[in-house]
Amino acid sequence: MSTRHILLSLVALGTAIVMHEYMHGWTAEKFGDPTARLAGRLTLNPLAHIDPVGSVFLPLILIFIRSPFLIGWAKPVPVNFQALRNPKRDMIWVALAGPLTNIVLALIASILLRIGIVSPSSLLEKLLLNVIIINLILAVFNLVPIPPLDGSRILMGILPSHIAYRYSRLEPIGFFIVIFLFYLGFFSAIVLPIVSWLFNLFLGRGLGI
Repeated sequence: MSTRHILLSLVALGTAIVMHEYMHGWTAEKFGDPTARLAGRLTLNPLAHIDPVGSVFLPLILIFIRSPFLIGWAKPVPVNFQALRNPKRDMIWVALAGPLTNIVLALIASILLRIGIVSPSSLLEKLLLNVIIINLILAVFNLVPIPPLDGSRILMGILPSHIAYRYSRLEPIGFFIVIFLFYLGFFSAIVLPIVSWLFNLFLGRGLGI
């Protein structure tokens, strides 16, 4: 990636992960849990959300290996699910808030490109394309139902309580499950095709990665 492409990708990634986490906290507070606000995390200030691994180390590694896209994560916003007015039901909405926000950001960027107010090959067009790709990747990846990804919280809210409890006990090894699935090609076989389909749906053209 060129220096300009790297900077645009970092701007798009930073915006995507901060908005993702902010909306988790904002939604939790609307359903009765003020934990994120009390912890100083209900803010759009990126400094409050930086995760050394997901926000710094991983993007730098992807830049170093010349990955065609950047991905990462912010520090999870703290949520006390037991403080929600209806923990089992409201957990679903809190978990959905992050990925849905990413999809909305991608959709807004797509609309701006499709209505033709952005000059082709301009810096703004490249930024909006990065916004679409990065937000779609974040949304789809986070909906994978492996603890602690958002998809697992949604599934826990749907499953009977006794099964959801057993399922939640996978969380300590969830990171290793994700790494193993990456090794098996899950990302390129499942996540990227869904991202590509959504990109084509939103923008009417192929993704090209």
